[in-house]
Amino acid sequence: MTGAGGRSLYMARPQEFATVEEERAHRKAKLAAAFRMFSRAGLDEGVAGHITVRDPAEPDTFWVNPFGMHFAMIRSSDLVRVDEDGQVVEGDRAVNGAAVAIHCAVHAARPDVLAAAHAHGPAGKTLSSLEVGIEPLTQDACAFYDDVGVFDDFTGVVLDREEGRRIGVALGGHKAVILRNHGMLTVGTSVDSAAWWFLTLERTARCQLDAYAAAAGLSRPPRRIGREEAELTRGQVGYEGAGWFQFQPIWERISAEQPELFD
Repeated sequence: MTGAGGRSLYMARPQEFATVEEERAHRKAKLAAAFRMFSRAGLDEGVAGHITVRDPAEPDTFWVNPFGMHFAMIRSSDLVRVDEDGQVVEGDRAVNGAAVAIHCAVHAARPDVLAAAHAHGPAGKTLSSLEVGIEPLTQDACAFYDDVGVFDDFTGVVLDREEGRRIGVALGGHKAVILRNHGMLTVGTSVDSAAWWFLTLERTARCQLDAYAAAAGLSRPPRRIGREEAELTRGQVGYEGAGWFQFQPIWERISAEQPELFD
């Protein structure tokens, strides 16, 4: 990007790596930062929630958070690597059975997906209990216009690999899926985009719930954005590069304030 007089202007871009080891360290640091972002945003709920990222050398294995460790405390060295059968191949802590059942199936269904995120955010849980989807009420909501699947078959905590497979089917080619009576899940071609899509989807759900609550007092429904405008806006704010870029200020702040995440 250039400014007046042909001056070169800085803008963050995805990094390139000289070695697999450097790329692995970067992915793990971004994953640790994403967990810390989730904690700061109030997306931690006891031991629930997980984010995964593929290993760059063995892409059929995934890095995930240790079961029962608070999101705000996770460092790169705490992360655990599991194979596609959910067996721990690196690390010395247990992993959440639901993380294995859901994420291994999602990654198997979507070879293009590098990372997947799921947490029990309050707005996402509330919206998942209603017979509604994400509506184009705001500019930010348009990032998800016609891009959210629905898994409409709650049967309890997801521990069955077959149920995980059906969640992958419900996700389809979308960037997100609503898990009825459970919450939401997002995916991306980077930890950055998967984490950002989840954060902004949670906020979008909150805004939609608030809009309908306010509209009830006005005796008129919220104003929706038209299809043509929603599709145009999705192309502007809903592509993977935009998702990656939106996470960068968060990454810069957390990595500067909490350098121990690199340990």
